[in-house]
This record gives sequence, structure tokens and C-alpha cells, in this order.
Amino acid sequence: MKHICLFTGARPNFIKVAPLIHVMERNDECQYQLVYAGTADDPTLESSLFDDLQIRRPDVFLGVDCENLNELTGRVMAEFECYLDQHLTDTVIVVDDLASTMAAAIVTKKRGLQLAHLVAGTRSFDINMPKEINRLVIDGLSDLLFTAGVGSSSIATREGAENHKIYMVGNILMDTLRFNHDRWIRPACLDGIEDGRYLVFTLNRKALLADEENLNRMLTTVCAVAGELPVIAPLRDRALDLVRTFHLPSSIIHLTSSLSYLDFGYLTSHAMGIITDSGNVAEEATFNHVPCITLNSYTEHIETVKQGTNVLVGEDADKLRNELQRMVSGQWKTSSLPDRWDGRTAERIVQILTR
Repeated sequence: MKHICLFTGARPNFIKVAPLIHVMERNDECQYQLVYAGTADDPTLESSLFDDLQIRRPDVFLGVDCENLNELTGRVMAEFECYLDQHLTDTVIVVDDLASTMAAAIVTKKRGLQLAHLVAGTRSFDINMPKEINRLVIDGLSDLLFTAGVGSSSIATREGAENHKIYMVGNILMDTLRFNHDRWIRPACLDGIEDGRYLVFTLNRKALLADEENLNRMLTTVCAVAGELPVIAPLRDRALDLVRTFHLPSSIIHLTSSLSYLDFGYLTSHAMGIITDSGNVAEEATFNHVPCITLNSYTEHIETVKQGTNVLVGEDADKLRNELQRMVSGQWKTSSLPDRWDGRTAERIVQILTR
């Protein structure tokens, strides 16, 4: 019997571990515990999230809540070490590239336990990004590197990972999309709006939020090109408050607070196109064959650009205008699904862990 710890550090991690939980619950060869670095009252973990994903809330909350990344790293290391003292664990699975993820990875290897990295081999090649340092450390420590595609596997190989550690298992986000395909809920913000006749805009990156003048310019561009097309913008907290100050035409920009997972899944999968700064949203757009413009100069999964529906425009309003004109005129590029983005990633991972 394998005892597995699924370590999560932020809301998006749960969307990626949910398929693993579904598979593990049907497998007699492993037991798991779900651990969250944050607090039980974290406002981003609304109860509907776990209902929508059909998983239970975390078994353990480490209770770490602070803004400073170095302080967070130290506190998570201390709390996770206490967790490992009290719980039999053979393997720790960490997700993505957060400071808390790196902290858990370090503690895991100091204890001599097997470390698996879900979504390994992603790089921005910008060492000034804190997350890039996290990625390098986590991949360097990991015994099992589960990658989403050929590009990520190649990066891990070039950086010295031994071939027997690297497994191209596919993109686990696709597992969640397939699982919930027939469970999407049409959100109230689409009342009176026809499917396929609206755009979606999402915003979260700190760099975009910090340059208010340029963000206003880009959103003004979106309004100008969208014309009569409504732009649904489900935003959180600071992003919502900031965009409201731009006084954009409400007939075009439909601001709404963040949606539940099942509501958001319907919104993005039935859109004419998406403008986002989220890599996850861009990956989901490729799966759904929905045109997508990413407000970033790089993507962790280049497959979304080379094969998928994604185009990168950085933070350039002129590039955004050009691509958005192509999007609304129906002149978008053809796309296909990358290899192993088939909804069976979790099955492959659990087979590897339990063999």
C-alpha cells in the first residue's frame, strides 16, 4: 500500500489534483491525504469549488497565511515537517511552481521521501521571476517529473534530469475538463446573450495590474474592436476594483465577480474567443478549440501556440488589436490537440506511482 500526500498551495492546484483523487479513490493500492498550505478560512476556497470538483476539502490545513515569499517558504517548511512527523508518507506530489510548493519539495527530500512534481519542466527562462527559481529547485529535487508535453520533457532532459525520472503523462487539466464536460452550468451573467456571440476577459497578473495606464489602453482597445459583442469579465478583488475605475462602456464590458468552477467552465467553452493572462485558461481554450489571446510574452506550455488556439501578444495594445480583429472576424488559425491531452493523465500517473 502506497501512502501518498497530495500537497496544494493555491486554488488552481485543486483543479489539477482532482483527477488524481478520483483515480486514487478507485485504486486499492494507494491511500492519499490532501494537504493545503493555507488556512481553513481562505476566501478563495469557496465551498462550491470542492462540490464542483467532487472532491472533499483538504484533510490538513497547514495554516500559513503571509505575503512575504521568504517568510512563507520558511513557515511552510516548518509546518510540513510537523505534518510528516505525524503521518505515514511514502510519496509527496507537489503541483506547479509556488513558493509553498518549493518549500514542501525541500522538506520531502530532506526526509528521504519520494518526490513527484506534477506539471514539471515548465520554464519562462527569466531567472528574475521568483516562480522560475521555484521551478528549477523543484525539478532538480524531484524523483518523478510528470510533464505535459514534449517541450517540457526536453527542458527537463537538457537540464540534466535522468530519462528514467521523466514521464510525459499529458496535461492533467484536460482530465478535469473531460470529467466536467456534461456538468457545466450556464452562468446568470449570460442571460440574454447567445452562446458563441461573446468574448471572455480574465485578469490576474500583478505586472498587468501594476501598469494601470497600459491596462486601460488594452481594455479600451478590446472595447473598440469588440463593437457590439459583449465582453464578459469575471474578475477577482483588486482586478475588479481597478477595472471599475476605468469607466469602460458597460454595454460592452460586463464586469462580474468571480464565478464558480462549473459556471466559468461553461463561460469559456461557449465563447467566441478569450483574452486572458492565465496559462491555465489558455490551455483549456486549446482543449475546447476556442480562439485565445494571452496577455503575456511567454507560455509555460508552448503547445498551446504551436498546435493549439493560443496567440501571445505580451502587453502590447497594438498587437492585441490586430489579433482581436482576426478573432472577431472569424479568421483564426486552425488548431489541434497536443499529444496526450486526452483526459487520461491521472490514470497514467497513478499507474506509475503504484507499479
